[in-house]
Amino acid sequence: MSETTRLIAVTFDETGLPAPTPEIDQERRVAIFDLTEENVFDLSDPAAPGPWRLTLGVRDRQVLFTLTSETGDPAGDFALALDPLAQVLRDYSRICEDYFDAVRHHPPARIEAMDEGRRAIHAEGARLLARELVGKAVLDDPTLRRFFTLICGLHATT
Repeated sequence: MSETTRLIAVTFDETGLPAPTPEIDQERRVAIFDLTEENVFDLSDPAAPGPWRLTLGVRDRQVLFTLTSETGDPAGDFALALDPLAQVLRDYSRICEDYFDAVRHHPPARIEAMDEGRRAIHAEGARLLARELVGKAVLDDPTLRRFFTLICGLHATT
């Protein structure tokens, strides 16, 4: 991994969004921790070289990616429409709600089965996300999965 093709910080612009549930907040914190530990993220057309700091926000059914350099200089921004991801976001949100409920009330065998389904939908979401990012940014598979988690966390609060 090149030091110039990575993110060093990820934050949220949650202006106008309701607070996330404790479960969603935990998922987001884990994804951010994992992302800042290891990621491959390269802008297709950077205004400033990486590594970058990223702020994610949601406005008008779009995820906004705002990047700055390590020193805070603007590095690029782009928007990603949520509509192409809408069905997989709904499916993932539903299965997560069921999964979080199962963790509190059901035996491990049921939780494991639900977790398999949850991972499959999550993988599909990451694949769709990769397609939507073509021409905007290049991410490796683990980074795509973590971004899908973050986008789900933002989408769940809209």
